[in-house]
Amino acid sequence: MSNSTVLSVNTLLNKAVKTLNLMSFGQDKNPKSTDMNISAEIMDIDESALQDSREDKGLSIKEKILEHHLMTNYQPHLLHYAIKSFGCLPTPILESLIKCLDGPTSKQYLHVDAHLRLILAVNSKLKTPLQLIEMSELRKRFATDAVAMQAPKVWQQASDNLLSNLKQFHKKGDSAISWQDRTIANADDGDMTIRCYQNETSDNGFGFKKEQTSNPDETVLLFFHGGGFCIGDLNTHHEFCHAICEQTGWPVISVDYRLAPEHPAPAAVRDCISAYAWLAEHCEEFGALPSRIVLAGDSAGGGLSTLMAQQIITPNKEAWLDLGDEGQKTFDILQGLPHPMAQMPLYPVTDIETDYPSWELYGEGLLLDHADVAIFDAACLENSPLPRQHILTSPMLGDNRQVCPSYVVAAELDVLRDEAFAYANQLKSHGIAVQTHTVLGAPHGFIHFMSVHQRLGQETQHIITGFANFVREIIKTRALLSA
Repeated sequence: MSNSTVLSVNTLLNKAVKTLNLMSFGQDKNPKSTDMNISAEIMDIDESALQDSREDKGLSIKEKILEHHLMTNYQPHLLHYAIKSFGCLPTPILESLIKCLDGPTSKQYLHVDAHLRLILAVNSKLKTPLQLIEMSELRKRFATDAVAMQAPKVWQQASDNLLSNLKQFHKKGDSAISWQDRTIANADDGDMTIRCYQNETSDNGFGFKKEQTSNPDETVLLFFHGGGFCIGDLNTHHEFCHAICEQTGWPVISVDYRLAPEHPAPAAVRDCISAYAWLAEHCEEFGALPSRIVLAGDSAGGGLSTLMAQQIITPNKEAWLDLGDEGQKTFDILQGLPHPMAQMPLYPVTDIETDYPSWELYGEGLLLDHADVAIFDAACLENSPLPRQHILTSPMLGDNRQVCPSYVVAAELDVLRDEAFAYANQLKSHGIAVQTHTVLGAPHGFIHFMSVHQRLGQETQHIITGFANFVREIIKTRALLSA
């Protein structure tokens, strides 16, 4: 781990873990020892309230945390286990930690439990103004923390050796996710990495496992990660892509497009179009049809999804010619691409100019604030060959009359929330099939907490299932119409 990570969120949580003695619970053999040993200078807790909470829950804090397997041999994923374990602490302790960190109260955010408010408080306490950080440094910090929060199991991939193929109790029908990184050409014929996820299902009961990939929906999902067009990569969104593949059975292709400020807009969307063109040619490898490509992305990646859905279906020649020969090349590619079947933008960037109500309501104290947006905006657009208000940077300005059916996800406590609503409403006004899902009490970027916060994990599962059902209804409707 580089020195750049010592100021990350790991630092505070490592200290919190030590303060709470979480790492030593399994070694505590003194029957008279308390379940918590919290310094009085850290917090002042009503002992009677704590005892009542213990009795109500039925298990001691030690037992609850040990149930989550917080052990010293999981150091690489300490952030995941620490944050997850905080969620099973009694509410009085959580509230005291929040108070100590000057975090938000339940009155400020009605739909946010104490566990999530503690996460927000930790983030606020550690957050460094982005203008004080080099973009390369910010990328390292974000990548370190995002991966450290993910569940270790999503990084366990079976190898091809003989011993890994011996599973004494391998049940028939069990699935395992495998993934492989591949190199394809980006929009300027350089190298670009994509990560290909596939769901493998066992057809044997035990012993030597025999696995085969199956894709009954003949569908493949192309995913674009978020991060303000400046940060994020294949690893930061690995857990979510893994979950989509596992829940739906669809192959998932995640795109490592080029980032600003080194590659300002519209480099990212051009790279994503190149990835789409590659996938259209290689669908058969994934058991999918070119007519059944679906799009998804979160935040900036959600904005890329909406731009892709728009420009693949109704490419705007004049807009692309603003880029000269490069734009003409991309426009020519767009002309021959199959249309996406559906899209799922999660809390997307859709309108870079309009100040919606959510901009004022949730622009401070959360995971994405006004200053963050300004930094990402400048990095992405200041050196762009396009004017600030342009079809290829703001999806709401383009022609969305024929966009594919869309499953739009918004987060309640998000500065971008109303952009998602405005985009969905615009599509509805054009008669496009749209389903909107709003996650109450969720901040921007909530999919990163899917394995450390119980409710957000359930919400994420619900979103994936909802989109899968949405897509399957489209497949069913098309089959009926063609019959």
